[in-house]
Amino acid sequence: MTDFFSDRALTNITEHLLPGLWPLLVAFAVCVAAVPVAIRLSRLYGWIAQPGGRHAHAHPTPLLGGLAMWVGFGVAWLVFVPRTTQTLGVLLVSGLAMAMLAIDDRWPMQPLVKLGVQVGLSLVAVVVFGIEIRFFSLPGGHLILLGLLMAPVSVFWLVGMQNTVNFLDGVDGLAAGVIAIVAAILLLAAGALKQPEVVQLSGALAGCCAGFLFFNFHPARIFMGDSGAHFLGMALGMISILGVAKVAVAFALAAPVLALALPIIDTGWAILRRRWQGTSVARPDLMHLHHRLQAFGLDPRQTCYVFYAASALLGGLGLTLFGHGRILAVVLVATAVLTSTVAADLVQHAGWRVPAPWLRRLLNVPGSQ
Repeated sequence: MTDFFSDRALTNITEHLLPGLWPLLVAFAVCVAAVPVAIRLSRLYGWIAQPGGRHAHAHPTPLLGGLAMWVGFGVAWLVFVPRTTQTLGVLLVSGLAMAMLAIDDRWPMQPLVKLGVQVGLSLVAVVVFGIEIRFFSLPGGHLILLGLLMAPVSVFWLVGMQNTVNFLDGVDGLAAGVIAIVAAILLLAAGALKQPEVVQLSGALAGCCAGFLFFNFHPARIFMGDSGAHFLGMALGMISILGVAKVAVAFALAAPVLALALPIIDTGWAILRRRWQGTSVARPDLMHLHHRLQAFGLDPRQTCYVFYAASALLGGLGLTLFGHGRILAVVLVATAVLTSTVAADLVQHAGWRVPAPWLRRLLNVPGSQ
């Protein structure tokens, strides 16, 4: 297994991962600059999420965050990404998803209409631009060719990614942060497979998510809306397909799937739960995992930290398949830091007192002098 911090590994990072850094930085900067414009456009044209109902925010909040993210992603694509049919498809189909679901943010669609839009967008990616899963690879060099199942499996994957991100977008900063982590995982996996175009696309996606987080972390000044969630879901789904389309590597989708394991399981359970209750699968509720964590006592930021840590840890496990063994140690440290932060916040909010006076003085607890 490759030592992640060895000279050879650092050389591989320079050669295969550095091309993703510049798209990341450009997408980040452009998104940060575009968000204030999106906020103004939202207020000018009425793309506003009103408080009440299942919405937990207290004030009317702009909804065109998806536009700002796509602009950041698009500028990075124009500057750095090679022009091929498939990379063009990633830009155009994700932009089409953003635009069409912006209509849903303003004038809500019926569930079946929305599902039809998701399937239609996925078909455009598969049929028009050839972004499809053609085989599964297994250990030992065994390939399972999908044949006639290529299109249905690919459409299912893309529709699933759209809904996973859409269901995940229930807490300030949650969806953007998790997708930024998953995109970084994809970047590392694609670097190991020597796929520069996937590295660049993943970097651009991570950058626009990180830029958006400046305005979307609790308390959010803007929401991504369904337009942003579907842009991220469609872009992530297509980029992950490109990452496995040209290589016969066992479990090549393992890294992004593991990084998204928590949202995917939550989405699947939500569908089963609603079917069991006899309600519409598309009917929103307050039973998602992020809602349960808040009911348990976590605030929105702590809930994000839990999801970030889980995504990074599981994604780090997936990266061990690509030789990045030592990165798991880094992820474990980051996970420990996030976990301790959440635990400390819970202790503070619960009003528990540290029994040692000297430790209270060290921590600068009020009234400990």
